[in-house]
Amino acid sequence: MDSLTQIVLGAAVGEMVLGKKVGNKAMLYGAIAGTIPDLDTLAGHFVDTVSALEIHRGFTHSIVFSLAFAPLFGWLVSKIERRSPARWKDWSRLFFWGLLTHPLLDAFTTWGTQLFWPLDLRLDFRAIFVIDPLYTLPFLILLILAMRQDRESVKRRRYTLWGLGVSSAYLLLGLGLKGLANHRFKEALEEQGIEYLQLETKPAPFNNILWTANVEVSDAYLIGDHSFFDTRPITFDRYPKNHALLGDLASQDKLKRLISVARGWYTINQEPGGLFFNDLRFGVLDSRSGNPNFVFSYQILENQGELEIKEVVRRPEEAKQLLLDLGRRIMGN
Repeated sequence: MDSLTQIVLGAAVGEMVLGKKVGNKAMLYGAIAGTIPDLDTLAGHFVDTVSALEIHRGFTHSIVFSLAFAPLFGWLVSKIERRSPARWKDWSRLFFWGLLTHPLLDAFTTWGTQLFWPLDLRLDFRAIFVIDPLYTLPFLILLILAMRQDRESVKRRRYTLWGLGVSSAYLLLGLGLKGLANHRFKEALEEQGIEYLQLETKPAPFNNILWTANVEVSDAYLIGDHSFFDTRPITFDRYPKNHALLGDLASQDKLKRLISVARGWYTINQEPGGLFFNDLRFGVLDSRSGNPNFVFSYQILENQGELEIKEVVRRPEEAKQLLLDLGRRIMGN
């Protein structure tokens, strides 16, 4: 999830663990704990693109990391807050839950998380988009109300519990809507006589009303969308796999790792700039043209016998158009 959401969740967890003892400082340190796992994004400044993708939501988003580093962070804060009634064990408990709830929430997104690292098992329930105002804003408002109360106030804990309860209920709602959307996509595929190998569904950006589906068939991938306000049948756009375009490059270690990151959901395009690897898990920015722009694409380059993978940087106007199209599409077809 986005940083603001993780800050809000971490602050709420901190309040539940130590709010009565240290007041708003519990929210402060809980918010810090909630942001620490995403420091793995800094790896992008020191390693190649594929390695950075592998590192993100890996070790720092695991139970192992929470267990190993919560005592260390707890010890550091206990030295900073020497006059606090909370002790090292109290701060360690706060950091453990702050660190752990971060990847638990991320597990509900499309990217998922390696909660059980070092096992190569990524949890991705795909029930909420990485930024969803309906999850974050009510939670934030209730947390601000709690923050304004005295630390001994019953209302303070009640507001925090409401925030945790409402946000958790929204996640459960997302799982239920995902099941319904998945059922409707399967019905559409059956009605259209489409035989498929795999089907994955996920929410579109910023909402859980509009859902998209990735469908694997023998030589292509189909992408369809469905809003719960739709009145017309679901349609699917076809994107050829073009995996054969990779040729001998398919045996390169770096490319194998990129395919693993994409969980096998990828197409290859041959363009004037060379070969491009498109990660289908996050959809397209614009499917209206004959050459669609995928949210995540990577240029494949060969430099003196070494394979280089370079992420394609998207333009701000592309995101603006996506938002305009998204708003119209949510309201139905």
